[in-house]
Amino acid sequence: MRVLVSFALFFLSLVELVNAQQLPIYKSASYTTEQRVADLIKRMTPTEKFWQLFMIPGDLGNNPELYKNGIFGFQVSAASSQTGVGAQLVSYNTKENALLLAKKINQIQQYFLNETRLGIPFIPFDEALHGLVRNGATSFPQSIALAASFDTSLMRAVSTAIAIETKARGIRDILSPVLNIATDARWGRTEETYGEDPFLVTQMAAAYLSSFESKGIVTTPKHFIANVGDGGRDSYPIHLSESFLDELHFPPFKHAVQQIGARSIMTSYNSVNGSASSANNWLLNKKLKQEWGFKGFVISDAGAVGGTTVLHHTTKDYPESGAAALINGLDVIFQTNYDHHHLFIAPFLDGTIPQERIDDAVSRVLKVKFQLGLFDHPYVDETIAAKWVNNTLHKPIAKEAAIKGAVLLKNSNNVLPLNSSFKKIGVFGKDAVDARLGGYSGPGNGIVNILDGIKKRAIQGQEVFYAEGAGITNETFKLVSSTNLFSDGTLKNNGLIAEYFSSLVPGESLKKTRKVNDINESYTFMSPDSSIALDHYSIRYSGFLKPNKTGNFEIALEGNDGFRLYLNNKLLINQWAKISYRRSIAKIYLEKGKSYQLKIEFYESKGNGKIKFLWKESELDSAEIKMKQAVEIAKKVDINIVVAGIHEGEFQDRSSLSLPGNQEALIRAIAATGKPIVVLLVGGSAITMQKWIDKVNGIMMVWYPGEEGGNAIAALLYGDENPAGRLPITFPQTEGQLPMVYNHKPTGRGDDYHDLSGEPLFPFGYGLSYTQFKYSNLLFTKDTLQGTDSIKVRVDITNTGNKLGDEVVQMYIRDELSSLSTPVLSLKAFNRVQLNPGQTKTIEFDINASMLSLIYEAGNRIAEAGSFRIMIGPNSKELVLKRNLYYKH
Repeated sequence: MRVLVSFALFFLSLVELVNAQQLPIYKSASYTTEQRVADLIKRMTPTEKFWQLFMIPGDLGNNPELYKNGIFGFQVSAASSQTGVGAQLVSYNTKENALLLAKKINQIQQYFLNETRLGIPFIPFDEALHGLVRNGATSFPQSIALAASFDTSLMRAVSTAIAIETKARGIRDILSPVLNIATDARWGRTEETYGEDPFLVTQMAAAYLSSFESKGIVTTPKHFIANVGDGGRDSYPIHLSESFLDELHFPPFKHAVQQIGARSIMTSYNSVNGSASSANNWLLNKKLKQEWGFKGFVISDAGAVGGTTVLHHTTKDYPESGAAALINGLDVIFQTNYDHHHLFIAPFLDGTIPQERIDDAVSRVLKVKFQLGLFDHPYVDETIAAKWVNNTLHKPIAKEAAIKGAVLLKNSNNVLPLNSSFKKIGVFGKDAVDARLGGYSGPGNGIVNILDGIKKRAIQGQEVFYAEGAGITNETFKLVSSTNLFSDGTLKNNGLIAEYFSSLVPGESLKKTRKVNDINESYTFMSPDSSIALDHYSIRYSGFLKPNKTGNFEIALEGNDGFRLYLNNKLLINQWAKISYRRSIAKIYLEKGKSYQLKIEFYESKGNGKIKFLWKESELDSAEIKMKQAVEIAKKVDINIVVAGIHEGEFQDRSSLSLPGNQEALIRAIAATGKPIVVLLVGGSAITMQKWIDKVNGIMMVWYPGEEGGNAIAALLYGDENPAGRLPITFPQTEGQLPMVYNHKPTGRGDDYHDLSGEPLFPFGYGLSYTQFKYSNLLFTKDTLQGTDSIKVRVDITNTGNKLGDEVVQMYIRDELSSLSTPVLSLKAFNRVQLNPGQTKTIEFDINASMLSLIYEAGNRIAEAGSFRIMIGPNSKELVLKRNLYYKH
């Protein structure tokens, strides 16, 4: 019997060996990844290679045959939210639950494995900045809020939860996180970052990245590199030395590549020292791949490759832009539409791009696909996906993250936490009910807004009253809708007729005519038609306007100067000279049901043309009514809570850091009642407060706190939890101080203005607590550090108050004397520690030579012998313990 069993096992092994020998090498798991990649590349046609280097949002659609040559990957069920080859924004499908998405991914994967010639699987990719942007996925606090926790263990818990939810749905590549350094608070994408300090960003990023990579999900740190320029404007050109990039902007990316093993990098839209990031040989080939040894693949941001043609003007056309990108180190072109491939494929087929470079890029992609197991285990386990339908398992982590990230900025006379003496509580502000989640967010699950959180937590006998009062905008002008516009006198066809001319004079050299629903056009990346130059055209819109009401209206054109409006052949708006960007308004009486002949003309002689057609009814100002209602409530209650927020995001940099709309006026009006007032700030960046900070009792920065934000903020307000978040960015007093960061180089003179101090409103690392802490007994294990040794720094922290609380202990270092100028302060370590009342804990930090080093122009990092100031405290300004350490080689 034993002989028969042995023979059977031998026979089965022989069969498996024969089958393995019959399979192509790339399909057999018995070979190494390198062998499988090499074998597969030999079998691929030039067209098949191109498609492994092309990624888009979408899916197979109704014509799978379009993808018979394969594809790198899909952002499944997503689509471009803009038109044209330069489109950069994607709209996400938030309707498919986890199981439906997994099934769809399996169906798509089945096509690529069984219906394409070589059976190369695709990579499903998506965004997961602070939660997967999908139906049913948990929405955690925004990235800047996670950084404010100064808690890498919390970050690891959050990212692990996101990774589990991501992989369960079959997503195997995330276009996250953002590792850019937030050097200017005006930048609209500050919310997506981990702040202004490279060490903090690196530590938070490491915790995030490791959770995904360890679970077999590719991470894509972005945007490489430094995509905020002058004026805090997104993707503006940067001109920085290599040593400065090495010191400030590169560390998080370098650590992600070399220490964590991130397998993908996304380039930025901007140029770096004159060369677009997506086609920058020094940045991608020399720095990333050669110096750092990056073995993964580099992808462009959406629609960025063609930017060298239409924005940077360093390539003549799209085929050349694609070739330049690949030759200079990019591996994968990210576009937003299948049809865009026609613009880029030619140089992959005609020899313009060296075959060796194409094969290198393809091998980088295929290697990762093999590493992910997509060839051997390609399908999503639908039973696991089904468990994540309506699953709220991770809500407690979301709540904890919101609690730990909130920063208490002011608490005069201990107005917080709330207590039973406040019988009536007034809550105001549109953000109290809107529960905004921040950029790159999914829909969340059972989102709790701040008002509902307070009502739910209120002490028995307390009454909570709400009035909107004000929101982030007081805009009353609205886009004139297609329902009020008609293309002809029959008034049956909605919209307007748009005529596009290749002349600056409307009516000359007509090139295109089409119907538009409304007038809200922007031609930043592309002209209205391929036959028209981006910087030399005019447009005429014609049709009829029909209002729904009778009354006094204000109609407006907004955009680049060079526009005029006729109503019934009467010129009402005439801003024909090109000067600036503005809104021009005309007042007019309109009758319901009556149609008015409309003609609008616009010309563009420089590029970046924009034009909008707006209107509003001139009735009693609703903002004034809302304000009065709020003040009346505020007078009758015992304490008032104003929830105020800012407007920001991608394509939404801020020229002002003050609260927009009528929110500041609302705060001042409620403060004038004499009742205690607490302001909760919703947003992802710094806010100026000079017009109201002295009029309020309490201020808490709650960021975008995620789906459990309302419950978390209520727990903090009532003292169930003790705030201990710290600012990961500097808050300036006014915009005139920007850019403002704590870790700047020493100035050649003082840093004050003649009319203002150079000091910030709130420094980096700042945050208050409901208890107090004492720092004492700063000790080194030795006073001299030599060579590659390390020493330990110890400090005692005591909770001297009467409440349980967390303290974020921060260690900064300054080089007392160096051959090159170094930052006035540099964060080198932090530790969030929880202490009971009266409890003392000893906190320990390590210091080694690398923490004392500076960077020379040649890129070499070295620690110079000498004295270094070690400073410890609760924030970058309040450094209560200091001691010098001497280093020698």
